Amino acid sequence: MTGTGGEEMGAQAARSRALAVLRVRSRALAVALLPAAVAVVLLVGGATGRLPGTGWDAARWAVSVLAVLVLLAAAAVALVVARARPAATPTVTIAEESAPDLYRMVRDLADRLDVPAPSAIALTPDCDSWLEDRTHPAHGPPPAPRRTDPAVPGGHARPRGAAAPVLVIGSPFLWWMRVGELRAVLAPVVAGTGPSAHPDIAAARRFIRGLDAAVAVASADRRNPLSRAACAGLARVCRLLLRGCRVHAAQMERGVASAAAERAQAVDYGLRIAAQEQVGLAYAGWDRLLTRVALPAWRMGRWPSRLDVGVVAALTELSRRDRLAEGFASRLGERPACDLLEEPGAMDEAVSLLTARLFHGGPETGPDWSPVDWDEYPEEVVDRTWRTDAARLHRVLDTLGVRRAAEEDTAPGTEGPTLARVLDHLTVPTDGPGADPGMASAGGPGTLPGTASADGPGTLLGTAPTDGPGTLPGTASTDGPIDPSRTAPAPQATPHPPTDGDTPAHPEDDDDLGGTTIRGAALAAGLSAQLAREEAAAQRAGAGTAAPATPAATAGAAGPDAALWDDGALPLLPLQPPRSGREILTAHITAMVCCAAMDTAGATPGLDWLDGPSLLFDGARAADLAPSVLSLVENGDPGPLRHWMTELGIRPEKPVRLV
Repeated sequence: MTGTGGEEMGAQAARSRALAVLRVRSRALAVALLPAAVAVVLLVGGATGRLPGTGWDAARWAVSVLAVLVLLAAAAVALVVARARPAATPTVTIAEESAPDLYRMVRDLADRLDVPAPSAIALTPDCDSWLEDRTHPAHGPPPAPRRTDPAVPGGHARPRGAAAPVLVIGSPFLWWMRVGELRAVLAPVVAGTGPSAHPDIAAARRFIRGLDAAVAVASADRRNPLSRAACAGLARVCRLLLRGCRVHAAQMERGVASAAAERAQAVDYGLRIAAQEQVGLAYAGWDRLLTRVALPAWRMGRWPSRLDVGVVAALTELSRRDRLAEGFASRLGERPACDLLEEPGAMDEAVSLLTARLFHGGPETGPDWSPVDWDEYPEEVVDRTWRTDAARLHRVLDTLGVRRAAEEDTAPGTEGPTLARVLDHLTVPTDGPGADPGMASAGGPGTLPGTASADGPGTLLGTAPTDGPGTLPGTASTDGPIDPSRTAPAPQATPHPPTDGDTPAHPEDDDDLGGTTIRGAALAAGLSAQLAREEAAAQRAGAGTAAPATPAATAGAAGPDAALWDDGALPLLPLQPPRSGREILTAHITAMVCCAAMDTAGATPGLDWLDGPSLLFDGARAADLAPSVLSLVENGDPGPLRHWMTELGIRPEKPVRLV
């Protein structure tokens, strides 16, 4: 039943579950007051002479002390629950003057649904929409309620001064969806303001959020033993109450959602079914854009300033490639929902910065953290990333003692870093038991093939640990030369067939370096250590540099809501787990191949909206590079890669330009 026929079944169920949650709170209060009530009875009995004797006197003292302690503990728990800052989603709030059409659409939707309108609208870098209560003082002053807000369905008027929840909208929806689709998707969300405004449901939600925030406060690290003991007791009490409310709270939220969905059936129901397809498509495009396109830029200290525009480009490209997505691009002729914003570019930039900080942890601003447009992405991100990785690869090869081409009898014009140096080092010899092409001769028995002697830099045997952070045992730090006085002489090993050192390595005790050869594993370990040192140095430099205020902040433009989250916890949602050593090695070799292609064969860096950085030959994307690189990394076989380069005219013996 909806409208004037009576209350929704879901709303009734939600209110009954909210009362169950409040009964848990009442029982906890009763337990806290029970010793005080017993103490009052004993004190009154002693004062009236009905409970005389030393035994009753001792009982009165003991129960009174217990009652005081329990009341103090209960007051402390109640104070923490009331004052603890509830979790809030990091968002970019949209002021009404910057999106009057969007606010008008939402309020018209609320009027059609006969529910209170949301107090504010905010954007978040996610493909979802929901209502969020931000009435806690830590979230800032609530917006003033509008006089035209209707009463709560069911006969309960909204309490004076109570603010409606904030409507949080996923930013990809505004750019990909059309206005009608967005209205249809938001209808059940806005309908949730009706049940949410009920006093019992609001009180139950505040209680649960307070308990959850109190648990987070109690879980913070503290060195004082007394504070640790107090926090342990607080956490135990709050978790006990949360366990008692868990089932009722879940059923209450299901009831609220059911009531909202039932009420929203009368508004754009047919269009909502078609719009749900766009929700899944937007999620797929957003995830692909962040992991394949935005993440490489963030690692280079550049954040794309038009991520939502990139979602539209990525989904349009998907509709062109995938026949299942045909017809989606035809929607682009309709009015997009981002037209409801006065300045969609400024809002997109603010959401893009928030996305970078949430998923990568970059600062708000700084000398090594700046925006980049999509037109500049190939040169500023792709080219720089490849050349930076290639330079790091050759630095690690220098650390391992691998000779450069200039140190050998090579043809003129081949001095400097070359791709041939990398190929020769990773190639597994097949000509004979002692073959080792392109490498320096071993310094003595027991030295790993492909490294210098134990007395020089890059020794893998007999090297003492260095002081550099993250330095791999057996490799020299790139911060400076190795001190010969700290290097132990290499032990004399019994000669053995070198085939064991050149066969593919699959160590069971180290999955991070598995799936490659011995030389590949050593090179991957060196690259991982070098990356760790660079990241640690960047963090130290960022911590010691005070970032100036951004122009957007000083001008009062849209930006992330700083009051809702803590910068020290960034990144809140890292996109991917740390890369393995094999993945790092593969990426660096691919970057070196791309640098050689650009410098010797006229290739150019490009951007693929679905796959990220790409190598272009005459405007067309190069194919079949990844399998050739994997053959070199996993098996030490450069044949497929050399064949691929020969077909495209890439010359690995020519030096490349590095950063």
